[in-house]
Amino acid sequence: MLRERFHFRETHAALLAVEEAHLAAAKAAILASRSEVERVAARDPFFLAALEPYDPGPAGPVVERMVRAADEAGVGPMAAVAGAIAAAGVEAMVEAGARFGVVENGGDIAFVADRPLRIGVHAGCSPYSDRYAFVLPPWEGVRGCCTSSATVGPSISFGVADAVTVFAGDPALADAWATRLCNDLRPGDRSAFARLDPARVAGVCAVVGDGVARWGTVPPVVRARVDPALITAAYSV
Repeated sequence: MLRERFHFRETHAALLAVEEAHLAAAKAAILASRSEVERVAARDPFFLAALEPYDPGPAGPVVERMVRAADEAGVGPMAAVAGAIAAAGVEAMVEAGARFGVVENGGDIAFVADRPLRIGVHAGCSPYSDRYAFVLPPWEGVRGCCTSSATVGPSISFGVADAVTVFAGDPALADAWATRLCNDLRPGDRSAFARLDPARVAGVCAVVGDGVARWGTVPPVVRARVDPALITAAYSV
C-alpha cells in the first residue's frame, strides 16, 4: 500500500493507492480541480464567501458539483469544496485503473475500495475521539465519508458538535451535509435529520461530547488506536 501526503496551498491531502500511477492521477486531478475553483473565485469573489446556496454561473464540473451539493444541503458552495476535490482525485484513480484509492482532504474522504477500509474517528475532546473506527465495506463506485466539527479545526461552524460524519455516494454532497448538520444539531434534538433524503444520504454519525446520534445506515464501528499524526487537519475523521 502506498501512502503520500500532498500539500498545495490550502489543500492538505493524504492519498492511499496501490500503484504510483494512481497517486499521480489523483494529484493531477486535485490540481486541476483547484485551478477550476480559483478561476471562478477570481471572477466572482462572493463565491468564496457565500454561506447560503449560490450559483456563480457557467463553470467546470467540480464547481458545478459543489453548487448542486450546496443547494441540496442549504449551505454555501465552499462547504462542498473539499469533498468535490477529493472526489475528483479518486475518480481520476478509477480512470487510471484503480480498484482501491483514497483521498482524504482535511477530514473529507472520497474512496473506492475492493477491501474493507477503516476510517478512524477524531472528535476533539470527546471521549470517543481516537478510540474507534468505522469499517467501510468494499464498494465498486466512488463514495464519500465527510466530517465537519464545531469544536476543532479552522472551518466556520455555527454548531456545537465535535464531529458530524456523513456517508453518501457523492463526496461533495456528504461534505455539504456534514457542514449543515454540524451547524444545526444540538444535544437531544434530532430534528435536523428530518431534512435528509435517504435516497441521497446513506447515514450520519454525530458526536457531541459524550453523546452519539445516528441516522440511516452507519458502517460498523470497532475499537481502534487512531494515530492523530495521520490526519491532515484537526477536524478529520
